[in-house]
Amino acid sequence: MQMSLVKNPDTSTGLAYQVARIVYAQTSGGTSLPSVEAFTSMIKNLSVASGIDIGKLIKDRSYFSVLNPDDKNYSLLTVSADNPAYQMCLRTAQRMLSGGLPDCCFGAVRFHYSDYIPDWARARGYIADIDGILYYR
Repeated sequence: MQMSLVKNPDTSTGLAYQVARIVYAQTSGGTSLPSVEAFTSMIKNLSVASGIDIGKLIKDRSYFSVLNPDDKNYSLLTVSADNPAYQMCLRTAQRMLSGGLPDCCFGAVRFHYSDYIPDWARARGYIADIDGILYYR
């Protein structure tokens, strides 16, 4: 008897898990639904504005500091899949990928944490402050 591996052709599920891990880590463990929805919306906005596919975008360390091993939240990328806050991030990522998540960050395409102001943000006004993450157009 010969066995063959059956692959799921739906790659969006895998992408949702990847997005959810980034969102979970960047929002310091999915602190609240508004924070998760805003950050997930920002990923979608950035993808549309830059023309970069979400799958490629979420692997870019220049956009998402949490991908750098020296980031304070780097270890959160290895969250257990049954963690309730991660599950919230996953559901939100699935909504975003299916087109069911409204823009919860007012068109923002950039962000930084409120405890650090990068040079690019000094001459700009933020459009939203959601759980200590400042969002910019």
